[in-house]
Amino acid sequence: MTSLREQILTYRPYNQREESDKALILRCMESFPDVLTRQNLICHFTSSSWIVNLAHTKALLIYHNIEQTWMWTGGHADGESDMLDVALREAKEETSLNNLRALSEEIFSLEVFAVPPHIRKGEFVGAHLHLNCGFLLEAKESEVFKIKPDENSGIRWADFSEIIAKSQNGTMSPHYASLIERLEKLGY
Repeated sequence: MTSLREQILTYRPYNQREESDKALILRCMESFPDVLTRQNLICHFTSSSWIVNLAHTKALLIYHNIEQTWMWTGGHADGESDMLDVALREAKEETSLNNLRALSEEIFSLEVFAVPPHIRKGEFVGAHLHLNCGFLLEAKESEVFKIKPDENSGIRWADFSEIIAKSQNGTMSPHYASLIERLEKLGY
């Protein structure tokens, strides 16, 4: 886990939210030895992917079954400390895309998401925090994708101008706007 900790320590927050979230993630890592697994019922690591097309004008979104909104791909670390590998694994599982390319091995965004209580696969899951590392991936729009029915009920490319309107979850809209803004500022 030293490598992940070093990545987070050297990550330069994009805004005040990320500064606060970085501090909380580091504190959770110091306080809990099991933050890489869902055994930690308070907080655990997840990894997400902001998948953009080759022109960097669209992002691939999935319609998340539990959240009932359009979201980026992602999932639990489940013991894995290489968050880029987790992001790639989850993106492939949720879309069936095979030709994903990381634009950088560095963390693209860092955030803490509050997860409300919900039912997953017939089991109650209590409220907890996702300590999330986001990565920037690229894929061809022409590549065929498939829905993963147990997790999502839709997949689509969305123009950046549409994304805020398509993400009905009010807490994610500002986050997606921030991802788009940082992508443009970095000159990708």
